[in-house]
Amino acid sequence: MASDGRTTLTRTSAVAGSVGLRYVFITGNPNCGKTTVFNALTGLRAKVGNYAGVTVERKEGPLLGAPKGRPVRVLDLPGTYSLTPHSLDEQIARDVLLGRLPELPPPSVIVVVVDASNLQRNLYYATQVIELGHPTVVALNMMDVAASLGLKVDAEKLAEQLGVPVIPVVASTGEGIPQLRVRILALLEKPEPPARRRFPVLPEALVQEAQKLAALLTWTFQERRVQAEAEALLLLSNEQVLASGQTHYTPGVQQAVAAARKRLEEAGVDWRSVVIEARYRAVARIEAAAVARLWAPRETWSDRVDRIVTHRVWGTLIFLALMALMFQCIFVFARIPMEALQGAVDALGAWVGRTLPPGDLTSLLTDGVIAGVGAVVVFLPQILLLFLFLGFLEDTGYMARAAFLMDRLMSKVGLHGKSFIPLLSSFACAIPGIMATRTIENHRDRLVTILIAPLMSCSARLPVYTVLIAACIPRQKVFGVFELQGLTLMGLYLLGIVVALAVAWLFKKTLLKGEPPLLILELPPYRRPVLKVVLHHMWERSKVFLQRAGTVILAINILLWFLATYPRGSEAVAVIEKERGRLEQLLTAVEAGRAVTLPDLPSAPEAAAEYLRGRLAELENQEAAERLRYSFAGRLGHLIEPIIAPLGFDWKIGIGIITSFAAREVFVSTMSVVYNVGGQAGEEDEVGNLAQVMQAQRRPDGTPLYTPRLGLSLMVFYVFALQCASTVAIVRRETNSWRWAVFQWCYLAVLAWAGSFLVWQVGGLLGWR
Repeated sequence: MASDGRTTLTRTSAVAGSVGLRYVFITGNPNCGKTTVFNALTGLRAKVGNYAGVTVERKEGPLLGAPKGRPVRVLDLPGTYSLTPHSLDEQIARDVLLGRLPELPPPSVIVVVVDASNLQRNLYYATQVIELGHPTVVALNMMDVAASLGLKVDAEKLAEQLGVPVIPVVASTGEGIPQLRVRILALLEKPEPPARRRFPVLPEALVQEAQKLAALLTWTFQERRVQAEAEALLLLSNEQVLASGQTHYTPGVQQAVAAARKRLEEAGVDWRSVVIEARYRAVARIEAAAVARLWAPRETWSDRVDRIVTHRVWGTLIFLALMALMFQCIFVFARIPMEALQGAVDALGAWVGRTLPPGDLTSLLTDGVIAGVGAVVVFLPQILLLFLFLGFLEDTGYMARAAFLMDRLMSKVGLHGKSFIPLLSSFACAIPGIMATRTIENHRDRLVTILIAPLMSCSARLPVYTVLIAACIPRQKVFGVFELQGLTLMGLYLLGIVVALAVAWLFKKTLLKGEPPLLILELPPYRRPVLKVVLHHMWERSKVFLQRAGTVILAINILLWFLATYPRGSEAVAVIEKERGRLEQLLTAVEAGRAVTLPDLPSAPEAAAEYLRGRLAELENQEAAERLRYSFAGRLGHLIEPIIAPLGFDWKIGIGIITSFAAREVFVSTMSVVYNVGGQAGEEDEVGNLAQVMQAQRRPDGTPLYTPRLGLSLMVFYVFALQCASTVAIVRRETNSWRWAVFQWCYLAVLAWAGSFLVWQVGGLLGWR
């Protein structure tokens, strides 16, 4: 009883800490428009975080129209088909509704979003939630879709059958949202719990056992009697409920459940199926009373489109075409705003350089902060376009088709289509992609998906790819339509996908053997995306990129500037400074018209001055390069050069590889800082375009450093390498073990080195430059 007492006190404390703050929970099946309703009620002012102790996303925002001084928060729960959890998402939804999370008070109102075009499936979960006894309102969404299918749903009759208010809405257009908000506010002011009812008609033996168990739950956890009865029915009828709540239910409750099930079996009651069958019969009766079909079902335009989009051949070609279009647009349409941003960064750096006196502070601001952070920020247009495309694909319903289409391919490597959504999410960022694997029921499949998710080229790699493609890959047309640079970018993404599938096949045959489960996936109807919502999601995701540029990348670049600038002194630098001083004196004399004698010096004064200026520029470059070589960063780069030399990389690239372990995009700002400090671009280009500066780099023998061969070798390295400390941390959290996080980092590091080595060495044998 001590443990139960602590549980009760914790919950009471949490609620006491939330005095005055009321919560409205939004819940419903996946694909019912729940999030669209949430966005409409909060006006897209949601704040995203995580539930305590887990990586499940928690999204909440203020209810628009709530009285001043009486705050109301709206919480968007993960989508679920029932209160019987099969994944971590569904478990969180159940625990919130049952009041098991100390961080949240009980709901003031529950809004159950129901798809009017698929009422029977949605009502199964809705009746379970209503039975919990909280003030509840049903948002009957997608009324327009139901009407297009010949269905007439009578909201008043449905409300009569369910015993709770039912508000018809079309969330995508905002129709019915004001009425829903009014009903929510009315329930907040005058709570009206639904009449106590149990929708399924059950055998008397099961009813009696449920009442006995409900009394035990009420006494043990100080729960409301209505909720305890609904929870008791769940416990008795489904093994998964008890299995997923081992830490919550006391041994006494677990023993009582086992004893009750045994008595039911002796009475001839099949406790595993009787409740499910009875609930579906009840739902069918409710639907029959509230829904009228105006005409016979016919094939919809969505079905006709699906015949093509999900076709084995045509569907695959359409998917590849959409991906090619996305990458082509990322390069073509983002070019103008990127050039504008680059110009702004260059102008700011030049202005700071002119305004402040020469010295370490000016160098830090121009070479470390502006050039470093600016080199990453200029890629914001490409990041925005990537998220815009992904947002449209998600909102139209195409993502589910892509998962169904990819199931044929993924089943060949031991996975199923459910792994596709997390992998596709990883193109934006591996962290939410890895978190999305919690919807995969099979532990081995989930682990394999986590291990290969970083192979999907995330948005952080996009700046790296873009600058290397611009510096190393020529701009030329292929087949007169496509650009070689855009095709190269698509090839990098495809390389990650192909290798990810190969690695998944290997893991499923060795470390994590197991047969892939059958894919059961709901294909939602195609919907018109809401532009305001898509743009909002695009900006919210891109803000993370900017926040990292303004915090992590800024801090790393300040540290990198210090490492690349100090220590200053070396004998070679002293010799160069002495020679430079002598040449500066000679240049002054020539410009003053005095006679100067020097080997190889032209006799004409103008030619002599030009010659001396050229020699001074060479010495400045040599001095800057020598300073960098002598600095802490240079020593670090030289330390790892023997490891990366077989890949075609020099010690300066090694500095970028080391710093980008914090975040992949840091490689771009590192190269900007390194080459600006190195003075390779000349005085006028000190904060100029990074790709042009890289093209000017030379090896000791005078040959260009950034050739197509080196660019491909370096890009392949970044396709495979896990250069992201945040991803390592989230893998440790998701798997609850450092073992898998370290294993993932090591196998990807080996894969990156081997892939890059293969490109560089084989490219050399084939005569690539």
